Amino acid sequence: MCGLSGEIRFDGGRPDVAAVERMTDRLAARGPDGRGMWSQGAVALGHRRLKIIDLSERGSQPMTDTQSGLTGVFNGCIYNYQELRKELEGLGHRFFSTSDTEVLLKAYRQWGTDCVEHLFGMFAFAIAEHDTGRLVLARDRLGIKPLYLTEGADRLRFASSLPALLAGGAVDTSLDPVAVHQYLSWHATVAAPRTVLAGVRKLPPATVRVVERDGRYRQHCYWQPSYTRRSAYAGMDAADWRDAVLDALRTAVRRRMVADVPVGVLLSGGLDSSLIVALLAEEGQTGLSTFSVGFESENGEEGDEFSYSDLVAKRFATDHHQLMIPSDRVSNGLDGAIEAMSEPMVSHDTVAFHMLSEQVAKELSVVQSGQGADEVFAGYHWYPALAAVGREQEPGTYADVYFDRPHADLARMLQPHMLVDHDASGGFVRTHMAVDGAETALDAALRLDVHVMMVDDPVKRVDNMTMDWGLEARVPFLDHELVELAAACPPELKLAQGGKGVLKDAGRQVLPREVVDRPKGYFPVPAIRHMAGPVLERVREALSAPEARQRGVFRESYVAELLAAPDEHRTKRGANALWQVALLEIWLQTHGIR
Repeated sequence: MCGLSGEIRFDGGRPDVAAVERMTDRLAARGPDGRGMWSQGAVALGHRRLKIIDLSERGSQPMTDTQSGLTGVFNGCIYNYQELRKELEGLGHRFFSTSDTEVLLKAYRQWGTDCVEHLFGMFAFAIAEHDTGRLVLARDRLGIKPLYLTEGADRLRFASSLPALLAGGAVDTSLDPVAVHQYLSWHATVAAPRTVLAGVRKLPPATVRVVERDGRYRQHCYWQPSYTRRSAYAGMDAADWRDAVLDALRTAVRRRMVADVPVGVLLSGGLDSSLIVALLAEEGQTGLSTFSVGFESENGEEGDEFSYSDLVAKRFATDHHQLMIPSDRVSNGLDGAIEAMSEPMVSHDTVAFHMLSEQVAKELSVVQSGQGADEVFAGYHWYPALAAVGREQEPGTYADVYFDRPHADLARMLQPHMLVDHDASGGFVRTHMAVDGAETALDAALRLDVHVMMVDDPVKRVDNMTMDWGLEARVPFLDHELVELAAACPPELKLAQGGKGVLKDAGRQVLPREVVDRPKGYFPVPAIRHMAGPVLERVREALSAPEARQRGVFRESYVAELLAAPDEHRTKRGANALWQVALLEIWLQTHGIR
């Protein structure tokens, strides 16, 4: 787990190594254990290292394989690297380290860009071919590891975070109106390849891009599971599906134990993280470190779920750590969390993850986390409505239950120069849902949520907040084989029992019933949800700043309306509308964008 950066020139010039160094230094938090630079011809690569596998200097990056003439930088973890190493040794490859980075380079030498299909893990990488000057960029199947791009006529730069690209300079920081449309429609999600900045894009998940030395490139998506009922699973009943899901999750958790350092768990006390703890205990883990966070109550809303996490910790005899954060610390921690965001993220639990990660990083450098289960196994409240409609009604129903607001509402929110003349977000959904490979309306919605919405909301949130403290978070519910299995699972089994039915059935095999049958919870941060005290003052300050007035994204009348009743304006999905508006402006100001 690390941070990478780089540049390739297309005009015959040398890369701007100083810019790559600035980008690399901006990634220091992602990789506090080492720094490396490499440049040859038109390519320069930078790397910050977090030591997880092969703690020796032989695992340092950028890594060069002199025999094959390859140099690469890599962010993530290849969970099956030991099995791949044995396979590659059988094919004649020889290794100088015990790192998964070297396995990646040998795999590329053996299989070319098809190497990604052999990798089980989370990754973003850049590999430079010395002889051809070609550069290969790739991202894992579920987009767990980020890769941001900024491109001009004469060069392409890339980095593990958007702020790192800004540190390199020469980025068009004007706002992308279509991205702002998505941000205001989808709970702050902006789908790849867009970001809110017109000059920055992100490589989509499950994508390989091959960049030639003259700037031409080709890219392809190498993985997309079918959301249909397949013959391989014909005849399976509910018990068979329960057992198949539990076995696949066991494998996913076991894979994510690979490390040369201890691995802990972020334990909320909900079904998903509790299952991870139970399966690690089943694997023989003793003295497992678990971590929970809670906040003070506000407006009668509870801010912790310690009773459930304590129950799980006691049941499996973990070394449990509780972090209770008073409300005044939320406002103090807010700016740090926003600075860690590669893109603005409105979910209030972002601050919770950032503060929890700070404490966990003092104890460990690797944890497993339960993100993704609700999307993969249909745990959210809007899924039953989608199961009740046909494919032709689906895009409209999805917009009704998922969107924060309809397209028409944006006209009274945004200044004219930020408006788009069509429903850009609705059009995206209609196009995505019309693609073959989804059997029912719910299947199409789950495909959209897992492969688009989830990637740029909860998955990005966990990566950004943990890596800002040099903490690697592994997400077993996003094991690609588990996702493939869940995609084929009959929708009614996922929808059962109020959502995640098949996963709840699996949970009852290994967990106390009180944990499985509890009401659905989340990381509550009442001080932000209800715009309390210093958080509200921070919001007022940002929206009245000269930069905000000069930028003029939102109509002044709309902002005044929100500020007059900070806790009363909610989106269709229940988010605080003032927070959504203010966060975009706070993020822009935090990252020096004017």
